[in-house]
Amino acid sequence: MLILICGIVLFLGVHTLTTLRNTRARLITEFGANQYKAMYAILALAGFALIVWGFSRYRADGLIVVWQPPVWTRHLTITLMWFAFIALAAMSRTPSRIRGWLRHPMLAAIKIWALAHLLVNGDLGGMILFASFLAWAIYDRIAVKRRGDFGAERLLGFTRGDAKILLAGTIAYVAMIILHPWLIGVAVVNM
Repeated sequence: MLILICGIVLFLGVHTLTTLRNTRARLITEFGANQYKAMYAILALAGFALIVWGFSRYRADGLIVVWQPPVWTRHLTITLMWFAFIALAAMSRTPSRIRGWLRHPMLAAIKIWALAHLLVNGDLGGMILFASFLAWAIYDRIAVKRRGDFGAERLLGFTRGDAKILLAGTIAYVAMIILHPWLIGVAVVNM
């Protein structure tokens, strides 16, 4: 579990750096934009690798069950994940009502993903992982708002971009349902 926690701290710590605007600006001035971006990418990738490795080791050693989620949370999670994939698809620069409504689609996707997975993971490692990402996404959304970044422009009507977002998000959602057992090791639906 220690590897998982170190990975979370590293990954989310690096991503929190972007909210500390003065520190970020000082590092860019000191190292240069390209070197800063390279270090950021390397540290974020290392954190992600530690999360994947730490969580797989934790699962292999046996889950530490804290509570047993009711069956209905599984259905709610499957539904919420469709919204998370729609939010991810809304990250495209295509103007759309969905993108404008979400303002910051990536943060919305992370919050939905983390909350959905908290509903169905009653084990300690899962709760630490998903609660950490949910807390970080809430913090980051507040930080973004405080610095005056109101995100994507709100549109009054639906556009062709909305149709593309709904289609792309739905395709990615279905693909993840199919691939989840091989990528994550847990079946989303029992066949």
